[in-house]
Amino acid sequence: MYRLSFVAFIITLIFCSSCRNDFETVPSSGNLSFSKDTVYLDTTFTNIGSATYTLKVYNRSKKDLHIPEIKLGKGNDSQYRLMVDGKPGKTFKNVELLAQDSLFIFVETTIDYDQLAATENSFLYTDRIEFDNGSNQQKVELVTLVKDAVFLYPSKDDQGNIETVVLNTDEEGNENRTQGFVLQDDQLNWNNQKPYVVYGYAVVPDSKILNITAGARIHFHNNSGLLISDNASIQAKGALSTTKALENEIIFEGDKLQSLYDFVTGQWGTIWLKPNSTNNIFEHTTIKNGTIGIRTEAQQNNALNLKNVQIYNHSNFGIFGLNAFINSENTVVHNAGQSSLALFGGSYHFKHATITNYWSAGNRKGRTLHLSNQLNQKTYPLQKAQFDNCIVYGNGQLEINLDKNDSETFSYVFSNCLIRFNDVLKEYKNNLLYDFSNPLIMNQIVLNKNPEFKDTSKNNLIIGKNSGAIGLANENISITIPNDLLGILRTLPADLGAYQANLTEN
Repeated sequence: MYRLSFVAFIITLIFCSSCRNDFETVPSSGNLSFSKDTVYLDTTFTNIGSATYTLKVYNRSKKDLHIPEIKLGKGNDSQYRLMVDGKPGKTFKNVELLAQDSLFIFVETTIDYDQLAATENSFLYTDRIEFDNGSNQQKVELVTLVKDAVFLYPSKDDQGNIETVVLNTDEEGNENRTQGFVLQDDQLNWNNQKPYVVYGYAVVPDSKILNITAGARIHFHNNSGLLISDNASIQAKGALSTTKALENEIIFEGDKLQSLYDFVTGQWGTIWLKPNSTNNIFEHTTIKNGTIGIRTEAQQNNALNLKNVQIYNHSNFGIFGLNAFINSENTVVHNAGQSSLALFGGSYHFKHATITNYWSAGNRKGRTLHLSNQLNQKTYPLQKAQFDNCIVYGNGQLEINLDKNDSETFSYVFSNCLIRFNDVLKEYKNNLLYDFSNPLIMNQIVLNKNPEFKDTSKNNLIIGKNSGAIGLANENISITIPNDLLGILRTLPADLGAYQANLTEN
């Protein structure tokens, strides 16, 4: 009995020694430390919530403290929101902070641009977190830039049902619908005065043209995109930029502006070109961080023209072509969860393209370039797939896939190209589709030489001075495209891909 009582006493003593009461702490006296003096919340659009930012508060003393008060300077009127010790609020009393310990404070905001514009000359929204008061008070500043934008979104009916549009129909005629809306005539000209933020799928209707001028910025919310109807067109005509701000580039991306989303895939849907859409043009345009950059089924001879276009970081495909027609000059298609470029039937001509895949966000499901004349047990004639002066490369050993159904046309030519196809296991030794010695399908091909890209993780596909792609281009093609994607004059013989080599760097 005595032994049991003693054990119980020791357990109680240990337990109670770990208990903390307010009287065991002393008030902070202005000696807190912080991970940041100012918390800059990245630029946000009006009424779109920011990312959550973390501030760490340190007690570097040997005493257990309590902070008498933590609050926002603007009190309940503040547009910032805090979470302290797992509790949301704008004012917190007697927050304990043990010796040599730290406290996390999470900060986020949602700001109405119009309300801010009515009261402020600047569109910086500011506040501060105040710790304690009087002579012991310490402060951490909060700063957010709020941008105005043109918001395009589906309507709601009286019952709160959101407008939908038809993306496509299956073989049985069942409609695949999603939230979206049809652009009206006064919504078909997008300029560079304000960014555009699209919720749902914006549909360019039959016989209409969506014109996008140089410098425009288009941001898509999750599961949003563009749908170009039959007989309609999109004409995104950017221009060469002269600064790192890409002032004349047209950019399609997600609506999360924080830098941590710069290379995150799958933030939005796709730009979808329907079978009878025509004269679709993208020039000096960047399309990044979606599910599929461009999904095209446009089948007319002048269906899709790409010139000085960059397509980066898509969770499925950079370009997905189904029985489509594409003409391309100086195009970069880089990084996709499946294939950067996947073409099923149709007619394609890529000149001076850089087509690459260095996917690092998990296992990649496909090769950089996939050519086929079949999909889902249906065949589509691949009338032409021609690649002149191109680079097809990646971090896999085999970066082209030729998938032929013998019952249908399958026509392709690679001419003056650098290709990653390192058949270590000799699996394709006797496969005539991959006969790199046959000039009718593989003419002047260089295999597996390092293109020496500057930084594939940051979408910088400029080649270096020791690249295996230098001076190997067919001059008859190069003279028709005298400048590279950056406007640099091609010297003859020109380099393969969308860029001339940077000969000035080590």
